[in-house]
Amino acid sequence: MDKLEKLRNDLDLCDEILINTLRMRSQMIQEFISCKQELGIAAVQSEEEERKKRNFNKKLADYEYRDAIMGVYDSILYYSKRIQSHELFGFNIFLIGFMGVGKSTVAKALKQVFAMDVIEMDQIIAEQNSMSISEIFDLRGEQYFRDEETNLLKSCRGKHDQIISCGGGVAMRQVNVDEMRKSGKIVLLTADPATILDRVQDSHDRPLLENNKTVEHITDLMEKRNPAYMAAADIIVNTDGKDVYRICEEIISKVKACKDAESAGQAQE
Repeated sequence: MDKLEKLRNDLDLCDEILINTLRMRSQMIQEFISCKQELGIAAVQSEEEERKKRNFNKKLADYEYRDAIMGVYDSILYYSKRIQSHELFGFNIFLIGFMGVGKSTVAKALKQVFAMDVIEMDQIIAEQNSMSISEIFDLRGEQYFRDEETNLLKSCRGKHDQIISCGGGVAMRQVNVDEMRKSGKIVLLTADPATILDRVQDSHDRPLLENNKTVEHITDLMEKRNPAYMAAADIIVNTDGKDVYRICEEIISKVKACKDAESAGQAQE
């Protein structure tokens, strides 16, 4: 019995050490991201995570419970990313722009780097209605689809650290812009019409472009939408010819500048 009690006490001590270590690590993550920003070092460094994992795998190579320990470590990394995203953002990021500018690709990259929750608006609306976007347009009409977009944006209230990849027409409604501003920053992604055509050429789930995929048609639609896009945007990032992680870094840098400007304005009031 004495031996069992000693083991229990040792386990309690070990748990206490783990908790204190995790608290210390969380604090260091906060300081780490702040230091990166002060030094102008890129926040997105995906190779660093791979380096750490390789080192841990080497140290645990012959250990019976290697997979279990690595599973715990993966969980620690995941929540460390969540801490970083909260330090960098602390609110939702709404990606707007014309179809094909890279909203879904950027959203996936931010999810990978910062473990942020991603809401793909078109995908969710399609799943909720058990039909494709094209079918919704054909069977229920564009007005129904636009109302679904607005309702989905309203559901983001009270939440934070999400990436919402918006459909191309979301920013055309002022009520949508108002909803987005209640819980986050609006990031406009842009690209040249020729770039967009190349990206959407093989897609058949874009009703407004189907059967009319030309640079001229895309240019015309973009010119009609650009005033609303520009009026809605807090931040603008061009995606032409850029690696997705460079785009993410630009978003982070401009979000920080936006937050700093807001803080300076509040300090003056």
